[in-house]
Amino acid sequence: MTHAEFVAAWREGRVRVDVDRKAAARAVSARLMLPFLLLPVMGAGVALALVGRYLIGATVFLAALVLRFAVRRSAGGFVLQRALADERFYAEALASGLIKFSI
Repeated sequence: MTHAEFVAAWREGRVRVDVDRKAAARAVSARLMLPFLLLPVMGAGVALALVGRYLIGATVFLAALVLRFAVRRSAGGFVLQRALADERFYAEALASGLIKFSI
């Protein structure tokens, strides 16, 4: 199915799309370079706690954890929206098994 047919079928409700949640979480995390963003933020939270700013440090550390879980939880929707918007991403996601659809 071509990208244009896929988008038209999705808008008409004729196709059901299954997104591999674990693979989507890995793909989105890799594209956002999430570990490289979260590790320094978590480190800053620990550093703040070590210098006596316990509440601020714990808040920063927990905010980084919440961001990580939020990105992983919403990854499936992001992948689907990106596949609908970008033909090249749709082809890559289909070839890698990130998305599967049934009519």
